[in-house]
Amino acid sequence: MSRVHPSAVVEAGARVDPTARIGPFCVVGPEVTLGPGVELRSHVVVSGRTTIGAETVVFPFSVIGEIPQDLKFKGESTELVIGERNRIREHVTMNTGTEGGGGVTRIGDDGLFMAGCHIAHDAQIGNRCIIVNQVAIAGHCVLEDDVIVGGLSGVHQFVRIGRGAIIGAVTMVTNDVIPYGLVQAPRGVLDGLNLVGLKRRGVSRADISALRAAFRELSDGEGTFHQRAERLKAGTESDYVREIVDFVLAGTDRHFLTPG
Repeated sequence: MSRVHPSAVVEAGARVDPTARIGPFCVVGPEVTLGPGVELRSHVVVSGRTTIGAETVVFPFSVIGEIPQDLKFKGESTELVIGERNRIREHVTMNTGTEGGGGVTRIGDDGLFMAGCHIAHDAQIGNRCIIVNQVAIAGHCVLEDDVIVGGLSGVHQFVRIGRGAIIGAVTMVTNDVIPYGLVQAPRGVLDGLNLVGLKRRGVSRADISALRAAFRELSDGEGTFHQRAERLKAGTESDYVREIVDFVLAGTDRHFLTPG
């Protein structure tokens, strides 16, 4: 208990690792689990069936694990699972899931959630994602690994954003985004590939060239967007292009942002 500030409230039933730190004026609910090395800086509320993984730091005035902002929610028991080594900055909100959405909101490892962003019910956020200030991720969204969402952007419910994609600031994303895509403009437009991100990841020149060729085919080829993807599936040897093709051909509840 020496790592729990005297002004903090830790309700009976909470499971707190001995190495976790709970700062002044925090509130930890009875169904919360805090893993090794977790730190709640101050004035943090963690409620609901919420698990926070090792070495994650939550900054002041964040509210983690409150009930969904969904009128269909009727008080069912759902949860929020947060991975390891995340940085959750000031005034971030993350909600538990809903019965209709699978019951679990899930955050991966090594993410950065900047001040004021919101992660809604049943969202599935991958590893190493960066969610910039004041971003709103709506319910049921899926963000794969290494996604960056620029400040003041919004992602519509049920949208999927593929691995390594980047969303520019002040952008509204209403449809699925292919892996490694670059989306910008007030009403999001697929405007190219995230070439800076690909180079930072050490992707080979051959794969980047293959991705560029695939993007041109998706943009200008004959037939529908899905038909173009089917042709790419049959004719590529690049794992990165196959990843885009598999993403496009997978089941989805939204249309796609297509190259303009």
